[in-house]
Amino acid sequence: MFTGLVEEVGALMEKRLQSGGGASLRIRAQKTLEGIALGDSIAVNGVCLTATVWDHEGQWVCFDAVAETLRLTTLAGLPVGTPLNLERALAMGDRLGGHYVTGHIDGTGALESTQASGNGTVYKFSAPTPLTRLIAEKGSITVDGISLTVVDATSTGFSVWIVPHTQKMTNLGHLKTGAKVNLETDILAKYVNRALQVGSDVSRYQQLKEAGFNA
Repeated sequence: MFTGLVEEVGALMEKRLQSGGGASLRIRAQKTLEGIALGDSIAVNGVCLTATVWDHEGQWVCFDAVAETLRLTTLAGLPVGTPLNLERALAMGDRLGGHYVTGHIDGTGALESTQASGNGTVYKFSAPTPLTRLIAEKGSITVDGISLTVVDATSTGFSVWIVPHTQKMTNLGHLKTGAKVNLETDILAKYVNRALQVGSDVSRYQQLKEAGFNA
């Protein structure tokens, strides 16, 4: 479990393909290595990965990503040198400054535009249709592991208002128009949506039963 508050921006140093379609990722890091242990979970651009090998002196850490993870996220297409948002898993007693983030990516979107507004910048992203119904104005969304508040939500995407501090402490300042990003919707929205689906199914079953149809 994570909060969506990025601890540092690392960088992809090396990507080696493995048998079965997976890959080994070596990522430059510093703060993320503090207190690290084998098997620790670290969010890499919002993707929950397990630390396997690291070097404090060389300031890097390695992760294995299976084929399914590469297929569902942006990790497969990232070139060496790409800035990556890193966050260690939430520890008991830590402040929850963002929102509950699982590190399980729901899909990918793309940066459509940026526009300066006041002392911040409005970022507009596209999102797949199945995800847009889980995104609400003033609700939470995770973009490449960053906990953000939705300013505007439409049937094709959403926008967020980024303050200078967030732009400085994350990889958002490096994103170019068209760049793909990992998206994780608010876990509460998923459960509410699921409850509504189940309720609709039960209601439909009752209607069919009353009409004389038996399962």
